Amino acid sequence: MVKILMTMIMAVVISLPLAAQQERKFIRGGNDLFNKQDFEKAEVEYRKALDSEVKSYEGAFNLGDALYKQKKFDEALQQFQSLAQNEKDKERLGELYHNIGNTLLSMNKLDESIEAYKQSLRNRPNSQETKYNLEFARKQKQDQQNQDQNKDQNQDQNKDQNQDQNKDQQNKDQNKDQNQDQNQDQNKDQNKDQQDQNKDQQDKDQQKQDQKDQQNKDQQNKDQQQQQQQEQQPKISKEDAKRLLEALEGDEKKTQEKVQKDKVQAQKAKKMKIEKNW
Repeated sequence: MVKILMTMIMAVVISLPLAAQQERKFIRGGNDLFNKQDFEKAEVEYRKALDSEVKSYEGAFNLGDALYKQKKFDEALQQFQSLAQNEKDKERLGELYHNIGNTLLSMNKLDESIEAYKQSLRNRPNSQETKYNLEFARKQKQDQQNQDQNKDQNQDQNKDQNQDQNKDQQNKDQNKDQNQDQNQDQNKDQNKDQQDQNKDQQDKDQQKQDQKDQQNKDQQNKDQQQQQQQEQQPKISKEDAKRLLEALEGDEKKTQEKVQKDKVQAQKAKKMKIEKNW
């Protein structure tokens, strides 16, 4: 916690030089504004005090506190460090390094703040507040180291995981390419087999067609030969055909009469033969 040096008002009024009186006036005004948490106006009053008395330790110290409260950490640190360079009083050095430690801690400069608290305790070893802040800074450092370590571990894990994922993806891509190549080869083989089958079927179909064409051709030749034979046979007139038919019918009648006559004679001969045997 930042400590403010309060000006003690003496009950007994002491005659002071005008500059010193002005310094006191501005410091008291700054302290009142500081307690009201109007740190910006308090800064103005402390600067007026330093304008009246350049070597005013109280004005310079409280100015550093006002800057710290406004989160002007760089200016506050410079103010405290400037005072510590020329200070010989151990109590004051303890207060200054305590505030230096607080400022560095707010700036997240943990190692430097730890060293500042240690320096404060070398000059003011019984300060419980400084001891507490020192332990707090050490814990902050440990927590930060743990976070950094976890972050590094997570980064390593993520890196390994990404590498594994990339490896898996590469394997997938490789397998995909292999499958594509295999499928292409398989498709080529299947297409070739299908082409061969189609060619064989076409050859068979062509052979059947050739056979059918040959049969048709042979039948046509046969029909042509029969037609030529019919055309070569002699033609007879209607009268000749009639006479030929009548002649055939006459020959047939004579043949039937002869067959009938032979049949009768055969029966007679058979009968005579039988009677003679008796």
